[in-house]
Amino acid sequence: MHALRLKEVKSVPVKYIRARCGVRYWEDATVNGEEDPDGSRIPLREGTAADNDSLGGGNWRPTIDLDTGIIENWPTGTTASIHYKVCDDGDYELLDADRNVVKAIDGYVPSLMCPEGDGYGDYVIMEIDGDGRIAKWKADLSEFERDDD
Repeated sequence: MHALRLKEVKSVPVKYIRARCGVRYWEDATVNGEEDPDGSRIPLREGTAADNDSLGGGNWRPTIDLDTGIIENWPTGTTASIHYKVCDDGDYELLDADRNVVKAIDGYVPSLMCPEGDGYGDYVIMEIDGDGRIAKWKADLSEFERDDD
């Protein structure tokens, strides 16, 4: 007798992406038009260089509404131009409306985190306006739909 392994595929509604981006070089961003050499100006930064052995130290942790491209808890009036090198030091979780994790991936940066250009799996590239809205936002979830095996 032969065995056949089948996987169930189902569609699940998701509302947010929650990211943990291990930023290597904080100076690759401007906040309100000013350079941010140590990452002290960027909203949603967690930790400092002393908290982490990787270059730069700390993480950037945005939660983004997939429909609107608006970053939650972004301070009104703050703008940012981000070009963070993250490489494979990131975790990305799709959440449902109740904030339950539906699917998570780690490692390389998914393309939806770089709407301003090709991040090659290494960079978060985005322009954020004073309302926390990411320019050119497109919720491409294809990298979350890949087979885990």
